Amino acid sequence: MKLLIWGAGAIGGTIGAHLARAGHDVTFVDRVPDHVVAINGAGLRIEGPLAQFVARAPAFVPDDLIGEFEHVVLAVKAQDTADATRALAPHLSRDGYVVSAQNGLNELVIKSIVGDARTMGCFVNFGADYLEPGVIQYAGRGAVVLGEIDGRVTPRIGKLHRAFLDFDDAAIVTTNIWGYLWGKLAYGAQLFATALTNDSIADALADPSYRDIYIEIAREVMRVARARHITPEGFNGFDPHAFAPDADRAIAQRSLDEMVAFNRRSAKTHSGIWRDIAVRRRRTETDAQLGPIVMLGAEAGVATPLVSRLIELMHEVEDGKRPQSHATLDLLKATALTG
Repeated sequence: MKLLIWGAGAIGGTIGAHLARAGHDVTFVDRVPDHVVAINGAGLRIEGPLAQFVARAPAFVPDDLIGEFEHVVLAVKAQDTADATRALAPHLSRDGYVVSAQNGLNELVIKSIVGDARTMGCFVNFGADYLEPGVIQYAGRGAVVLGEIDGRVTPRIGKLHRAFLDFDDAAIVTTNIWGYLWGKLAYGAQLFATALTNDSIADALADPSYRDIYIEIAREVMRVARARHITPEGFNGFDPHAFAPDADRAIAQRSLDEMVAFNRRSAKTHSGIWRDIAVRRRRTETDAQLGPIVMLGAEAGVATPLVSRLIELMHEVEDGKRPQSHATLDLLKATALTG
């Protein structure tokens, strides 16, 4: 398969490198010139406990790309989705599509630009980090799910799925991609909360002092999903039914235990959210991932005080007004207690 990977960072780089190694015709696009130069010079190197290899594939900055592509995997940060989709649109063939290998509800943005028929959903939960130009760490396997946004099972998604099996042999096709995306939104909200501290994901979710906040913030997202007639799907220990508003707390505790166990098996200890702040010193996907929960909740008449407060605290941490600490997470906990 001939694929264009737009965004050669942690997610796009990992997927694209594996597909290139398997013999697929992969082209990378990335906006970081040093990364593009490194890939074209020495190849894209994958490191980590799961695989160590170098993939050879051409890479371009957006302005230098020429040609059209039928299969485009978009793997940029959520806040860059609109700009990236507009930039790649001239390179998308008439019968082509964009598949969103991102966090959040980016399919809503993509389809507003290229249309529903040229938009495909994708859910990924594997662990990976961009280390330096030309080097990606593939740290831990996780769910990989493809789905048409209208729920159909089409020949094109079957073809893409067969290609993705060359990346992860457990990749699946679903008729409920929105369910997976909303499940990831709830888990993602928990990860944003962990990033208010310097704890690893596993240590944060295991800490009994803060389990109530992780449970309540997931419940808040699940309330919005339910109001919008979404049936969330589970993955890698996250059980959406465990965080339903009326679920027994013991079930939520078991799900958190399973999520802790899953994250303990990964060499990626901290979330990409934490890494954006603590290592890369850049803005996170806060507004692009959490903002739609608040907006869609308001449309459905569902209050989201915890997610709203989490957005405020994340911005204060990004701006250097608050440290990544338990004291900052305590402020979110206080909202839950008074809400």
